Amino acid sequence: MDDIKLIDSNKKAYHDYFIEETYEAGIVLVGSEVKSVRGNHISLRDSFVIFKGGQALLVNCHIAPYEKGSYFNTEARRTRTLLLNKCEIDKLRGKVETKGYTVVPTKAYFKGGRLKIEIGLAKGKENRDKRRDIADRDAKRDMDRIIKQYNRR
Repeated sequence: MDDIKLIDSNKKAYHDYFIEETYEAGIVLVGSEVKSVRGNHISLRDSFVIFKGGQALLVNCHIAPYEKGSYFNTEARRTRTLLLNKCEIDKLRGKVETKGYTVVPTKAYFKGGRLKIEIGLAKGKENRDKRRDIADRDAKRDMDRIIKQYNRR
C-alpha cells in the first residue's frame, strides 16, 4: 500500500466552487523544486489549470525557491506541466470549453515518493451558496455539541 503524505490543501477551492469530480495528476518539477516541496513550501491558493497544445498546465502555483539552492532555482510562480492521460485531458478540456466549468487543484501530496496534485472539475458558487454552506456547517457543529453534552449525562 502506498504511503500518502499530505503537503497542502486548497480550502479556498472548496469554499468558492462545487467540486464535482477529482483526478490525480503528476507534476513536472526540477530538482530544487522537489526539495522545496519536501519542506512544505508549496501553496495551491489562487492556482488553476489551463489546457494548451494537448497538455494540462498548472498556473500560478507558488513553490518557494529552495533556500540552499544556487542559480538552479526557478521562478516561484512558473507554469508547470501536469501529467494526465490523453483521455482525461480531452474530457476535462471538453467540460471547460462547453459548460462553464473550471479545473482547480485541491490537494498536493506525496504518494510513493512522487508528488501528486489532486485536481477537481469545479463549478463556481454564488454568494448565497457560500452563506448556505456556512450556515449548514454551523448547524452541524451545534448539533454535534448538543449530542456530545447529552451523551455525557
